[in-house]
Amino acid sequence: MRTLVIGDIHGGLKGLKQLMDRVKVAEEDRLIFMGDYVDGWSESAQVIQYLMVLSQLKECIFIKGNHDVWCEKWLRTDKPDKIWLDHGGRGAIESYRSFSKEEKKLHLKFFEQMKLYHLDEQNRLFVHGGFTSKEGVEKENLESTFYFDRTLWERALHLDKKVDENSDLFPKRLKLYNEIYIGHTPTLYFNSEEPLQAINVWNVDTGAAFYGKLSAMDIDLKAVFQSDALMELYPNEKGRNDRSLNQILGKRTP
Repeated sequence: MRTLVIGDIHGGLKGLKQLMDRVKVAEEDRLIFMGDYVDGWSESAQVIQYLMVLSQLKECIFIKGNHDVWCEKWLRTDKPDKIWLDHGGRGAIESYRSFSKEEKKLHLKFFEQMKLYHLDEQNRLFVHGGFTSKEGVEKENLESTFYFDRTLWERALHLDKKVDENSDLFPKRLKLYNEIYIGHTPTLYFNSEEPLQAINVWNVDTGAAFYGKLSAMDIDLKAVFQSDALMELYPNEKGRNDRSLNQILGKRTP
């Protein structure tokens, strides 16, 4: 059995289908999706529909991302957050134009059932953004930290690898879990088109919302599978490239 983690999809159904074909998912495989299924390319609602069907056929775990939180709120209240509209929400709303009220209710239920984090039997943590509690995810005070935090990744990325794990300088957060898998912050920002490792943290968001590819990783073998670049699969769309990657991350926005 493989455990496969899949990075941020951001409405790119074509990339997701292509990736699933290249991964050649077996019946016994476990799929862990790292969140941000919507906002970016034009098929946000269709991605959710595809994942709902897939979850009936395969063992799937769906982690909730910040974009999913916004979409869930809109499906519940019909009132979109302005910040969501500025970060892909308009496209997501447009993708739901052909969906009935009943179909939207089913999608809302799907969003509501997503997990904020998952901890497996090998003490491996899966979370969209990160966490800040030195006692672990169970002691995290703010739910939003799980899908907005970037400090976990930044701390791991900038930690000198020469620092011994027993040193007071070594972050306590990183000692709690054997491995930590995240999305949320595109690896493109760090000049990588593939998943990146920093200490025991693996970032699998390879920028599919922008000019990157959608990635899956076999976390036991560390084998990486990728779609084509999403901007090649959607040549007549901009995805989230109408906002520069540096601007988005530089302003610490989602």
